Amino acid sequence: MKSNKKEMLAAIAFLAPGLIVILITVVGPLLYTFYYSFLDYNMLRPNAKTFIGVENYVNAFKDELVSKSILNTFYFVIFVVPLQTLLGFIFALLINRSFKETIFFKVAFFSPTIMSLAVISALWMIILNPSNGLLNSMIGKIGIAPQQFLFSTKQAMPSIILISAWQGCGTQMLILLAGLKNIPPQLYEASSIDGASKWQQFLYITIPNLKNTFYFIFITITIQAFKLIVQPMIMTNGGPLNSTKTILFYIFENGFRFRNVGYASAISVLFIIMVVIISIIQQKVSKNLND
Repeated sequence: MKSNKKEMLAAIAFLAPGLIVILITVVGPLLYTFYYSFLDYNMLRPNAKTFIGVENYVNAFKDELVSKSILNTFYFVIFVVPLQTLLGFIFALLINRSFKETIFFKVAFFSPTIMSLAVISALWMIILNPSNGLLNSMIGKIGIAPQQFLFSTKQAMPSIILISAWQGCGTQMLILLAGLKNIPPQLYEASSIDGASKWQQFLYITIPNLKNTFYFIFITITIQAFKLIVQPMIMTNGGPLNSTKTILFYIFENGFRFRNVGYASAISVLFIIMVVIISIIQQKVSKNLND
């Protein structure tokens, strides 16, 4: 009995620092966000907090920019998740072969991941400049007219999607490469003896053995994609005509630019609920697929 109590106390002692950090950095801010969402609270008037009930939530549901930013966020997520996964998988397959240039390609494909998003966004603003950008100069040589890219309502978000997929696929490449290395080579040898082609080995050995890896990548990319804010903030400032304004960017604008903490908190609570619902759906879909 005493040994059990000692083990319990030891477990609590080991868990306590982590739990305290979670309470301070996660639980505390969440509770404050929920509390502020029921207030008329402007940072420029810190002593003039007024309880207004669900008025912030009602205004959020009526706000066209809230629905627009949510749609923009889903647009980004729906396209960037499969594209980044596919790029990471292609790069992993390319470097999963034994040749002396493997290290060079690993570094080349992974280096954008460790660079600052702000720096990458600034570089791509120069490359995609419609007047004298490098990309327009290149496509002009093959007879394609100059494109507006980040200044076009139709091209701005696709441009951000492509840049984001390229920037983040290095991490997925390394994870998938580790998954490829863990597939027993005996499976390929046995299938070759049975007369399986390379394509059949890919379909019936490679893909099934990477199922859990793909699921992990899908979850991590989805989480990161919903947090999109840096690229549109630096590259387009949410424009043109709010075509790249995401939900996090809109929360940032209301909370820090307009100092409307109460309204920003209400939108944040709605965003948290949305993310939780999506996470539950993902878990159920994954469970059904595994069954």
